[in-house]
Amino acid sequence: MNLDDYSGLDGLAMAALLAHGETTSSELMTCAIAQAEAWNPPLNAITYPRHEESLALAADWQPRGSFRGIPFLLKDSGFAHRRFPSSIGSRLFDDTTYPFDATVAGRFEGAGLIPFARSTVSELCMGPSTEALRNGGPTRNPWDLGRSVGGSSGGAAAAVAARIVPVAHGSDGGGSIRIPAACCGIYGLKPSRGRVPMGPARGEGWGGMASDGVLSVTVRDTAAAMDAISGYEAGAPYAAPPQSAPYLDVVNRAGDLGPLRIGILREGWNGIGIAPECDAAVTHAAELLASLGHVLSDARLPELDYAGFVVAHGNILATNVALAVDTRLRAENRLLRDDDIEPVLADAYTVGKSLDAASYVDSIQRLHAIGRAFAAAMRDYDILLTPTLTQLPAELGYLALDVGLPFRQFRERVSRYATFLAVINAAGLPAASLPLAWTDAGLPVATQLIGHFGREDTVLALSAQLESLAPWAHRKPALPALPAREARPLL
Repeated sequence: MNLDDYSGLDGLAMAALLAHGETTSSELMTCAIAQAEAWNPPLNAITYPRHEESLALAADWQPRGSFRGIPFLLKDSGFAHRRFPSSIGSRLFDDTTYPFDATVAGRFEGAGLIPFARSTVSELCMGPSTEALRNGGPTRNPWDLGRSVGGSSGGAAAAVAARIVPVAHGSDGGGSIRIPAACCGIYGLKPSRGRVPMGPARGEGWGGMASDGVLSVTVRDTAAAMDAISGYEAGAPYAAPPQSAPYLDVVNRAGDLGPLRIGILREGWNGIGIAPECDAAVTHAAELLASLGHVLSDARLPELDYAGFVVAHGNILATNVALAVDTRLRAENRLLRDDDIEPVLADAYTVGKSLDAASYVDSIQRLHAIGRAFAAAMRDYDILLTPTLTQLPAELGYLALDVGLPFRQFRERVSRYATFLAVINAAGLPAASLPLAWTDAGLPVATQLIGHFGREDTVLALSAQLESLAPWAHRKPALPALPAREARPLL
């Protein structure tokens, strides 16, 4: 198999070739590593490669699951895996090792996904742009090297867009799957709260806002991956309603989806504006949906205190920064140094240390209020349609964690960029970003579908319908080049 053939396949197409004996897991892994070695110098998207070890694993792989044995990337998010250390994008946490695998890691393996490296993240997964100082420079957008790939699953999105792999692990605690998917022109689904377990070491992340998932070239790859990783884990604090049918079956029967009531949100809370390109993308998506027979109307924004939510979300993030940093420092029996964490997170650490228990409980209650507000606003709708981002993919530096802003101001900046994203994490709802529109300069402009709690099936089926009308998998960036002084080895 040559690299052109490899880069033209989604994960299930690779699996079909494996099933028919037309390729091997070794051959696919060799292609993935070649793609990584070509693309990583300009993009800086991959860390902790285990190439020789992974090639040996692929050579002995016994086909299993929907994907049978294809290359895969794990997010450098502190996601436990015995084969791969993690830095969580931080110099303080560099080379953290694990004596066990996360529950979902075993489910990925059972699906036939073979990881060979990790993908880069923003420090502690706390930024919407992947520019961690630990990685020696930013992860760059394959469509425009001067723009962000998003975050925190930025390396995963860049790798999928560049066709290093067709599907990669991601996680989303405030938009961290959907922001990179939007920036890189691929598909990204955030599951409902409790759909995907976070064990065995913990039951939830960021007050119930965080969830693992994947980013992929095609909707069907996400559906197949979600079938593999979904399902309650005994002892978990949250549970989503059981699936009514396998998601891949739902996607394959997307044409059977009856007319849906779809509400359109075209403005942000507190007068937050939408860039013309992002508004036009919503209009384009609405036209596609109408052509499919769905019933659309303008919806009212859910009634919530958005400014109060931004503060509450910041409180939860800052508290988690303080806990993580203090736990690491105790383990190393030392004090925090100036170069341990990036400036915005250093201030977040100070904020987190200053918060009392009552402030944290109040913040959690504000998150729960978001869920009630969305439930009320969606009574007359099956789906809400919004821009994924309010602006085009940000230029590098604008959302970096060394941007020169204190933590609170940084979070306010993020809230004006990813306005329709973190609120969905707070509500616990499933939501997907779809690259249905593109600028004349070749930048993706994404729209978001938001479903009712537990209704990933509706979001996936509608995504598949839209993908059939405005496909994006054929769009592949050209391999860019950087001056030799900027090229970086795999870390």
